[in-house]
Amino acid sequence: MKNLSVQRSLRFDPDQYEYMKEMASQRACSISDILRVIIAHYRDSHSLLTSSQRRQARVVEYAQIALDAIIQEQHPEYRERILAETDRRMERYHGA
Repeated sequence: MKNLSVQRSLRFDPDQYEYMKEMASQRACSISDILRVIIAHYRDSHSLLTSSQRRQARVVEYAQIALDAIIQEQHPEYRERILAETDRRMERYHGA
């Protein structure tokens, strides 16, 4: 029968290794089992984070488009001033 798992060697700093040994001991499993759980959790939370980020980006884009349309229609004289202030705040608070 063919083995479907892939074997790899890893190096850990001593603190990480001791932590994983302790976790494995407390749960009566191997360090490999702990690592599999950690990787699965990271993969699952990463995809959730990506979905959350995608939702947040959509909400932000919608709000930006809606506000821009309102400003262009009702207060076009403020648009350039608002954009300049946005750029100033981006530089100040986000370094961009």
